[in-house]
Amino acid sequence: MSGNIGRRRFVVGIVIVLLMILAQQLLWGKLFPYSPVKIGFAKHELSNVVVYLQDGSEYSEYPMIDTLIRAVEKFHGLRFVRKPELLVFHDSDSYFHRSITKARFCAYPNGSLVVSPWAIREARGGEISMAIYLSHELSHTLLYQHMGFVNAYFFFPRWLLEGIAVYSTNQMGTTWYPSKSETYEYIRRGNYVPPGDFGTAREDEAHLHVKYPSTFAYSECACIIDYLVERYGKEKLMGYVSQLLDSYQHDEVFKDVYGIDFETFLREFRQHVNE
Repeated sequence: MSGNIGRRRFVVGIVIVLLMILAQQLLWGKLFPYSPVKIGFAKHELSNVVVYLQDGSEYSEYPMIDTLIRAVEKFHGLRFVRKPELLVFHDSDSYFHRSITKARFCAYPNGSLVVSPWAIREARGGEISMAIYLSHELSHTLLYQHMGFVNAYFFFPRWLLEGIAVYSTNQMGTTWYPSKSETYEYIRRGNYVPPGDFGTAREDEAHLHVKYPSTFAYSECACIIDYLVERYGKEKLMGYVSQLLDSYQHDEVFKDVYGIDFETFLREFRQHVNE
């Protein structure tokens, strides 16, 4: 009997420790964007979004974010299931502790979107367009809300997710992103990231000779989207994306929608670029 009691106490102790770790991560760690409680942030609920400003933040332009939602929905032909939540950080250390990224922005599958302090500084300094970058991330958020966790993390093609975001916001040719014509010229010179390698360790093996390798890859993905629209139309593109929201079989869906296999299409795309 005493042995059973001891084992139960041990199990209860482990559960308590795990719950404490979970609470710590939700409140002050990497799981913060998933937390229902945002300690140290002031909540501002607008018509289409919810914005949380970290204490001390002087970012007063946040009502602009509310105006971006309808354009994002219109392009994708989808509505947000729930209001996206934006977490605007004032403190860099807190941003690093409470997010999974060192990038300016990051969209999470639950509908949260974190904004770094330096993104705000760069926007105010004219280095980036906050409207373009936020619309890019809201594209991710909208698709995430319709595809679920497993698809978002493991199956939905990364190149497609980013290509749609760059294409839909006309991001090519802004800041560090090469324009369509510049991207085509880079590809003609032998620079190319196979879409399946995008966002993986294999991307580094591409040995790109471009000014900004990362943004070139993003623009390349957007050029693929652009060619799909140019050749087959936007309606078919969104039908392809819509099917993938509920499917883990990209190549099968692509062939079903477009009538050719994906690798054949990519060869045609590269041939088109070189014409």
